[in-house]
Amino acid sequence: MDAIVEAALKKWPNVPHCHGWLALDARGDWYMRDERTQRAGPFPQPKGSRVVHDKLREFIHRNYAADADGQWFFQNGPQRVYVQLEATPWVWRVQWPDDAGPGAAPHVTSHTGLVTTVIDSWLDDEGRLYLHTPLGLGLVHSQDMLDAARAVEAGLWQPQPLVAAEAPARFGFVRTPQPPPA
Repeated sequence: MDAIVEAALKKWPNVPHCHGWLALDARGDWYMRDERTQRAGPFPQPKGSRVVHDKLREFIHRNYAADADGQWFFQNGPQRVYVQLEATPWVWRVQWPDDAGPGAAPHVTSHTGLVTTVIDSWLDDEGRLYLHTPLGLGLVHSQDMLDAARAVEAGLWQPQPLVAAEAPARFGFVRTPQPPPA
């Protein structure tokens, strides 16, 4: 977490949390969801406005975390902005190194730029591939499925069946965080 964010938390510890205004889609893109978008329907239809500003995306990435209940958020200074997840809290990019020889493995990086390793893999009822890593469960980016298939074919990953609707409970995350009852 950024030092400026930690300082803001100490200075203003009781800022109310925000729900429904930020979302992460299955391709690792962030979406701002204003009141009009929220009234139009639940994420991902409609999605809202895609965050394209590089510095803002990087700031979100550096300050992205989960609370003890598995609700993911972006710590925006003193305000915690809870994130609606289309699929999982992580979206994995999978790429083989150019010089991949025998025994090589693909590089796995999160949508936030964190490098990780694969503990196990899962294939859901819709044919989507998930990787469980020390960071948690994430969905493989759709553009990287050929590289991921290569890892499966090489026997590096042996996907187990997974019902997509059961993933949050099984892996301890919340797709749509809700404010506590008043």
